[in-house]
Amino acid sequence: MKRTTLRFCLILWLAILAGSLSATCQVTVILSRHAEKAATPPKDPPLTEAGKKRADLLASMLADSGVDAIYVTEYQRTQQTAAPLSERVHVKPTVISDMQQLIAAIRARKNGVVVVVGHSNTLPEIIAALGGPTVKIADPEYNNLFVLTVGESQSSLLRLHYGDSMPVPSPNGSMQKMLGEPVK
Repeated sequence: MKRTTLRFCLILWLAILAGSLSATCQVTVILSRHAEKAATPPKDPPLTEAGKKRADLLASMLADSGVDAIYVTEYQRTQQTAAPLSERVHVKPTVISDMQQLIAAIRARKNGVVVVVGHSNTLPEIIAALGGPTVKIADPEYNNLFVLTVGESQSSLLRLHYGDSMPVPSPNGSMQKMLGEPVK
């Protein structure tokens, strides 16, 4: 009798735990503007060498974050920005040019980590449509990284910066010299 009661209590406790976990599931959406683009061709420019380095940096930063979906636009600069990450995490990017389709695809998810590589004019709209605050991205800014946690009732946004914002020489020639030698 005690074993049956204990078993029933354990099953009930697990059911309550599983129910509470599914109620708190959230989707983490990591949004980045495409990396630095070339000046030509004007309609669909590729990434510059600096842009390729930034794309590699993005991939190394997000490699262990559990990315299970990547969304890009039809422009090669977004696809080239996502390519190193796609290769590292073995997730094929999905091309979605319609913002409403993108929002619906993200909202249909119950959990996971999604990466969106977009543009300076579309990322603020996507963030707002997913319940985030108003953000602005200036045209020369390529170093923004937004982490939007989308819950059932509310969203929260973390704005980060990665890589160089603009090449600015440091007083001592490099950041390592400014910080001194690493501690061994």
